[in-house]
Amino acid sequence: MFSLNGTSFTNNSLSGVSRCLNQSSRRVSAPMVVVAAVNSNGKPGDGSVSVLVENALTESAAPVEMEVKSTVTGGVQDVYGEDSATEDQSITPWTLSVASGFSLLRNPHYNKGLAFSERERDTHYLRGLLPPVVISHDLQVKKMMNSIRKYDVPLQRYMAMMDLQEMNERLFYKLLIDNVEELLPIVYTPTVGEACQKYGSIFRRPQGLFISLKEKGKIHEVLKNWPEKKIQVIVVTDGERILGLGDLGCQGMGIPVGKLSLYAALGGIRPSACLPVTIDVGTNNENLLNDEFYIGLRQRRATGQEYSELLDEFMYAVKQNYGEKVLIQFEDFANHNAFDLLAKYGTSHLVFNDDIQGTASVVLAGLMAALNLVGGSLSEHTFLFLGAGEAGTGIAELIALEMSKQTGIPLEETRKKIWMVDSKGLIVKSRMEMLQHFKRPWAHDHEPVQELVNAVKSIKPTVLIGSSGAGRTFTKEVVQAMATFNEKPIIFALSNPTSQSECTAEEAYSWSEGRAIFASGSPFAPVEYNGKVYASGQANNAYIFPGFGLGLIISGAIRVHDDMLLVASEALAEQVSQENFEKGLIYPPFSNIRKISAHIAAKVAAKAYELGLATRLPQPKDLVAYAESCMYSPAYRSYR
Repeated sequence: MFSLNGTSFTNNSLSGVSRCLNQSSRRVSAPMVVVAAVNSNGKPGDGSVSVLVENALTESAAPVEMEVKSTVTGGVQDVYGEDSATEDQSITPWTLSVASGFSLLRNPHYNKGLAFSERERDTHYLRGLLPPVVISHDLQVKKMMNSIRKYDVPLQRYMAMMDLQEMNERLFYKLLIDNVEELLPIVYTPTVGEACQKYGSIFRRPQGLFISLKEKGKIHEVLKNWPEKKIQVIVVTDGERILGLGDLGCQGMGIPVGKLSLYAALGGIRPSACLPVTIDVGTNNENLLNDEFYIGLRQRRATGQEYSELLDEFMYAVKQNYGEKVLIQFEDFANHNAFDLLAKYGTSHLVFNDDIQGTASVVLAGLMAALNLVGGSLSEHTFLFLGAGEAGTGIAELIALEMSKQTGIPLEETRKKIWMVDSKGLIVKSRMEMLQHFKRPWAHDHEPVQELVNAVKSIKPTVLIGSSGAGRTFTKEVVQAMATFNEKPIIFALSNPTSQSECTAEEAYSWSEGRAIFASGSPFAPVEYNGKVYASGQANNAYIFPGFGLGLIISGAIRVHDDMLLVASEALAEQVSQENFEKGLIYPPFSNIRKISAHIAAKVAAKAYELGLATRLPQPKDLVAYAESCMYSPAYRSYR
């Protein structure tokens, strides 16, 4: 069984990490004959020097000394620029080649559209390229929301948002932040699932790196083709298990793009420090292989040594290019690879699997909050899972770890409070020889049971969790059985997208006579039952991973430890107010998500310092305030 526990790593010394003080300031000699600044690769982008170089036509040509303050005061030397990757740069971002201003309007990082001021239009040759009106950022947001709401089809809204991201990055993120509850289901689940299914048809321009078997032996050079050099977060998928939709191959790119949009909007990671990656090793989806619009390799999936060698090359090329502290998030890998990759690279890279660890953390937070409504401690409850893959076993392991932490009972014993049903029925010891390694810890003494409803009646769980990817499997009989021996049955239908949810909110409330405490993976509208309105919670990973990643970055963490996941769950559960509980909610509203992310980041960073895994020294006194100060803001900047 793969354990989430990272203790084996923390018992080792950090001899591979050099501890040296970084200079508190650098001296940069910049001749004033420079008209504008470029980044290290000669392309418009974030400058590496926080100084505006004025037009040389009005200044002396003699070199001038300029002091640049570093935000890193100690710890491991920032060789790769990882610690400064999310710092805002005040430098004018375009080169002499953009003097006409037309290219500036085509650069999504710096384009402001009609929000360019009169002075900026004069200074940067924009006269005549824009209508004469000047409007505010807020009015742009209002205008875009008005346009997006006119689309009836969610996929059309998704495409409109992606187009905006490619035209005006700061407007995109302000729009998303200001309207997160409305737009989150558009830029991510459930709409992103349909976008991935149709990605070949709607593909317009690349939004990340596609690394296929054709690039084997050249991945280090391929990474250098990406225009941004200071990367802090990479989300990577091989497209084999996209949400509950199966193998979508290269078209799974919609997942890394969507996740990183949320890292920036909800977690405050600078967009230029985010890199979406799809590893294309083929697909076993016959429909895609026969689709003339499919954009990936037209071959069946590579496996075994060929697959492992490509992933090995990618992982070490990432570290070589971006350093020790770049966070690599595995996303939507199939079970047989997901656990192995996390175990293999967990001791050598800063890696995180959102399907295993992120889902586990957000569900554990929901359960902790639900205890305020049903009473008792975690160890007093019995859990039954439908689905024993990445999500199910990951959630189960974190619940068992938290019970062990709270009670002092050995992990092997707390696991006995958790039961699982897979495609062959209840997981029991008589099936041990045929079970995959990650299912074996959940095989307990019990007679074989084939049907879920019979397992519910036999085990009598207080908590029923669905992570099967199979829609409508929590039938009326199953929910009613839960309600017969629980005053307030806890039912989590976590599978995405909405079509794959084990049951709907309406079904859970009506079949339990309004007594269920319900949460789902995809959002459901409020439900009215017997004159009362029930607002269900959404156990969305977006509650956890943006703040979790921010906490790793601000502390300069070099490894992920299970205790970080536990404190992230506790931090999220703490954000549920009494007012939320009175409405039956076990998760806080997404309208406060950036404050929630900062709170989670602070707890994760504090744990990293406690475990000796942080490298940004000294530790800030107020980590919440520090996290908030580090978060990216989409507000427009004035260009001279």
